Amino acid sequence: MSIIVTDTGFGPDTWDAGYTAFAEATGDENTNDVTALDVPSDTNHADITLSPGLKMVRIDFPSSADGRGFTIARMLRLRGYTGRLRARGHVIADQYAMARRCGFDEVEISQSLAARQPEDQWQFRADWQAHDYQARLRGQTNAAI
Repeated sequence: MSIIVTDTGFGPDTWDAGYTAFAEATGDENTNDVTALDVPSDTNHADITLSPGLKMVRIDFPSSADGRGFTIARMLRLRGYTGRLRARGHVIADQYAMARRCGFDEVEISQSLAARQPEDQWQFRADWQAHDYQARLRGQTNAAI
């Protein structure tokens, strides 16, 4: 069973519509015309069709050192995707603020990771807009972000 991390802490997985693997979704005429898409970290974001029916994209993080999922998330948001965006796998608490800044709504972690990095460690980073160095470099305040 997975744990979902949001700005409010740990919670259960409320998504019950299932997922379609990216490789399966790209094989038919209606490329990516699915409700929920499971995307591996080596996917080219441009290959993901943003159809009106796409409500959830779950991007895999096979390792905490593999940051390609952050780029996919950011590019999907820049392309106009407004549905749920979930990081899944080896995302650690230290990466939570970056995940949120890139556009992820939530992070899906295993129970074993939640035991090693309890909720308070994730909550410590839940105010992800507070220490945005990029906004400071642009001379903006958090209210302007």
